[in-house]
Amino acid sequence: MGSVRYLLLAALVVSMAQFCVGPAYADDDEAARADRWKDLQQAIFPGRPLKDGGGLIRLDAPPRALDAALVPITIDMTGGKRVKGVYVVIDGNPSPLAAHFTFGPKADPSSLKMRVRVDQYTNMHAIAETQDGQLFVATKFVKAAGGCSAPAGADDDAALEDIGRMKLHLIGDFAAGKSEQAVLMVRHPNFNGMQMNQITRYYTPPRFIRTIDATYEGGSIFHLDSDISLSTDPVITFGFVPQAKGQMKIIVRDSKDATFDHSFAVPGV
Repeated sequence: MGSVRYLLLAALVVSMAQFCVGPAYADDDEAARADRWKDLQQAIFPGRPLKDGGGLIRLDAPPRALDAALVPITIDMTGGKRVKGVYVVIDGNPSPLAAHFTFGPKADPSSLKMRVRVDQYTNMHAIAETQDGQLFVATKFVKAAGGCSAPAGADDDAALEDIGRMKLHLIGDFAAGKSEQAVLMVRHPNFNGMQMNQITRYYTPPRFIRTIDATYEGGSIFHLDSDISLSTDPVITFGFVPQAKGQMKIIVRDSKDATFDHSFAVPGV
């Protein structure tokens, strides 16, 4: 956990240094974006080479987002190598390291979907880490702006209603021993400290999801370390392999040290 917090802080320091130069990054050229990515690589993966992810990992996102606060991304990892984790980096965000998934023995890591905030025109990177420690990267350029400061709703109290409430449903029919796709929905505003309350006109104090743990019958599916770039009311689609009917447990912890948990019967959710 400490190492992940260090990576988040390192990425944030690089981001702050870049933003102090001025507001022109949203309109900069490919060379400047390459320089920024080079700095982020050094901060997040010091001394570790990143290989081209062609054939192993693919990142998909809309070229121009309809809503910068709810940008859907899909990560496919079907290249044959066993993946133990994946990082999501949104280069132009104030806190670029948006998510780090660590997969457990119950996971099928071949596909992930989630929603993120995007602050400005930027490259995104998805980095797969294989069991032998190699890193493979996929890149996508996204045109979006203002997602990090977009309010979570009309007022903060409404955004906090039913905080921690969860829903889960399976995609397709349940079959023991075969991979299943599940969609997890978590009610949480993910205030990041940059949103202005539309009634008081003061900035809303940050309160965002720090970690999510998903287990099936006691075995880990994934552990997620996240930060302020995760969308309001996040939706995560992930794969797992149930050997029989059982219970999936989800535990969510946020930056206020609140813990929310729920168990779901599979199938029958």
